Amino acid sequence: MAPKIQQTKAAKAAAALAGGKKGKKKWNKGKVKDKAQHVVILDQDKYDRIMKEVPGFKFVSVSVLVDRLKIGGSMARVALRQLESDGVIKPIEKHSKQAIYTRA
Repeated sequence: MAPKIQQTKAAKAAAALAGGKKGKKKWNKGKVKDKAQHVVILDQDKYDRIMKEVPGFKFVSVSVLVDRLKIGGSMARVALRQLESDGVIKPIEKHSKQAIYTRA
């Protein structure tokens, strides 16, 4: 058997890069959740929409406002406090983590 010819460093690096490209098999493609584009700064038309629609809701909470009106959570909390002070909604349960209101 003839002796093996030694490869150059460049040839060895190219051979190392060429092999094993596939990697592990992925069993699922992965579901990508759409990032919510909620408003975080209150403008006049969003304020008018809150004042018009929220008094008609039977169940009012931060998550309801975020979901239906597409506003940020901190803005929803401020809106709930404002609506309560105006007497538009009345509290059912007030907790540090979750506040539940209903129409007045």
